[in-house]
Amino acid sequence: MLTTRSTLIYVALMTLVVVASNFLVQFPLNGAFAGINLADILTWGAFTYPVAFLITDLTNRQFGPQAARKVVFAGFVVGVALSFYTSVPRIAIASGSAYLAGQLLDISVFNRLRRQAWWRAPLVGSLIGSMLDTVIFFSFAFAAFFVVFGPNDPFALESAPILGVLTAQAPRWISWAIGDFAVKMIVGLVMLLPYGALMNVLRPMQAARVS
Repeated sequence: MLTTRSTLIYVALMTLVVVASNFLVQFPLNGAFAGINLADILTWGAFTYPVAFLITDLTNRQFGPQAARKVVFAGFVVGVALSFYTSVPRIAIASGSAYLAGQLLDISVFNRLRRQAWWRAPLVGSLIGSMLDTVIFFSFAFAAFFVVFGPNDPFALESAPILGVLTAQAPRWISWAIGDFAVKMIVGLVMLLPYGALMNVLRPMQAARVS
């Protein structure tokens, strides 16, 4: 059973990650690497948001999918509400939509794979959830088609080489989305380290075992 203390801890962590990511996604990386202009492919939010999947997966492992959904919904309400004060409304709307879809998909995939190898459920769940999250977020936040959510970002809509190196041109936000997902895959792999380290500390409760 998810206790009040556990709920507050997980919700606080989730809120911190969501708000920080919504703020940092507005800032492209500066500089260049291997001839690639990093501002064309990455924002700082790509490095913080994958931690949300670690929090969801740890909740799911310890307390089961129903408890994980409660934390996701609570983090959504608090995190998105605060995000309206730390970022523009369009970013908050895009983040909330992508967050809910990606996290709930992660919970479903994790629960299906939880009895397999220890690394499979968190890795596959986070990667599939991240893919859906990335598509929804960057489309809602930057695509001209979704201007109903707020003003377009001229810099995001500027034409630029895909990933900063290919000759094909596309709006810069597409390169951001591709770069963002690539970083999420890398961070998702790295997040297996704290997940594995905490497995013996956060043991599944009876409700999680029978879910």
